[in-house]
Amino acid sequence: MPLKSSAEKNIDEILHFMEGENVEFKEAKNNFEFENLVKYACAIANCGGGYIVLGVSDKRPRSIVGTNAFIQPERARMGLVEQLHIKIDVTIYQKDEKRVLVFHVPSRPIGVPLKYKGIYWSRECDKLIPISEEELRSIFAESGHDFSSDLCREAEWNDLDKHAIEDFRKRWIAKSRNSALVNLSPEQLLDDCEATIRGKITYAALVLFGRREALGRLLGQSEVVFEYRSSEASGPAQYREEFRQGFFSFYDRLWELVNLRNDKQHFQDGLFVLDVQTFEERVVREAILNAVSHRDYQFGGSVFIRQYPRKLVIDSPGGLPPDITVDNILDRQSPRNRRIADIFSKCGLVERSGQGMNLMYELSIKSSKLLPDLKGTDRHHVTLTLDGQIQDPKLLQMMEKIGQETLESFSTYDFLVVNHIHREQPIPDVLRDRLPRLLELGIIEKSAKNNYILGRKYYTAIKKKGVYTRKKGLDRETNKALLLKHIKDNNAEGSRLEEFYQVLPGYDRSQIQVFLRELKDEGKIHVHGKTRAGKWYPGKEGDNCDNHNDNKQ
Repeated sequence: MPLKSSAEKNIDEILHFMEGENVEFKEAKNNFEFENLVKYACAIANCGGGYIVLGVSDKRPRSIVGTNAFIQPERARMGLVEQLHIKIDVTIYQKDEKRVLVFHVPSRPIGVPLKYKGIYWSRECDKLIPISEEELRSIFAESGHDFSSDLCREAEWNDLDKHAIEDFRKRWIAKSRNSALVNLSPEQLLDDCEATIRGKITYAALVLFGRREALGRLLGQSEVVFEYRSSEASGPAQYREEFRQGFFSFYDRLWELVNLRNDKQHFQDGLFVLDVQTFEERVVREAILNAVSHRDYQFGGSVFIRQYPRKLVIDSPGGLPPDITVDNILDRQSPRNRRIADIFSKCGLVERSGQGMNLMYELSIKSSKLLPDLKGTDRHHVTLTLDGQIQDPKLLQMMEKIGQETLESFSTYDFLVVNHIHREQPIPDVLRDRLPRLLELGIIEKSAKNNYILGRKYYTAIKKKGVYTRKKGLDRETNKALLLKHIKDNNAEGSRLEEFYQVLPGYDRSQIQVFLRELKDEGKIHVHGKTRAGKWYPGKEGDNCDNHNDNKQ
């Protein structure tokens, strides 16, 4: 069924929805289990998206009963996002003093079924059921063939590096807290994570655990090349190291190489000096993981990591995965090599499956750096540039003052809104649904000109109270009082419209006319003449015994 955002639907329309795969009604008068909410959201997303409506009877004719479930709906929404990694919205409706919650659940990404606690949930009429094996295969096939899950017929067990396997085992134990994994044989360990299938070696196993000789023979393009260049001038790099071996045997070495020349940028904050690394470890690691798990291993060419003093450029063969573009990269997941991505997720290298780019955006904004740049990406290769230069220390200070607890509740889109407002850029329509929550938290405010600015407490924290006062502007009544004072001071000759631009600099004609109209309706001023030629005087029409017509502006 065609879906609109929940904000576009009024409650009367929602009552006429047909309950089924895409809509679930629950009375939930007093409460509703969060675990059940996640299951229904997971199932509805897997069925194409839809709505979960709390506070409405689930039998026809439906009536509004009201709900006290999820008194903090934003926390429930963030919990759903954390569990399912898709953008979910919630709308609160009030009807006859009864509260209704509507969760709008988008469709799952193409080729990626969602699961909760190990089960891929779906719907059959109004019931929750697991997705069948046949349907799962069909979903996985949507985004194209997963080369990493194919068996490499020529590969043998001794083509794998036992040290790389043990590194993976330690990470998996640390992530899962399952100490029983220590007792598994290497063969059973890789079968359990599906790097091997009944002992047969997949290409994922080669990419992640292969020995150098085996990769040279069986998958020579599975190579990562690191270079350090002191400038962008052509010629040989100052340092170069090549890795044609299992990823788990050199993953930490890559960060060591980047960090070796990773200087710190210093900024004064009162008596304290802030030291910020040019390249943030989590951002760099996420970028490398993305390149390894999303590159096309059927293409020739290596992954190149080129480090410069103030930027890092990562090139990987194969272009963006199917259905992913530069414009939708934050909203959709479509892993090209699902088997590799799943193994990364199992051992904790990927914290939020499919959201590596989101994390890179968030951390870049928190560090006051430019957003990750995909300029130069085409269908044959992906180019990701990470700029390490601090753009504005004030934004960095502001992020410090917001506090980690508040920032942890931020979505990527919240960070983007703050970034747009700080840089005085227009807020895209797709981000405007985040404004009410940020206003409620006091992160942002509205100025007298009806623009969005950063909140008072943060300008206070960074000792910029004057900047806040200037950006906030005068309130409505103060603006009207200034106009009235000017008109009274110039009673004899009258005041023209162009003078008011000097009284209220930065306000446009329509905003000033609103103030004038309100003062006129209050009987405090009147106008003689037409449009721009008109003159404004204090008092009501006739106070000056003037017979000119009163024309509306």
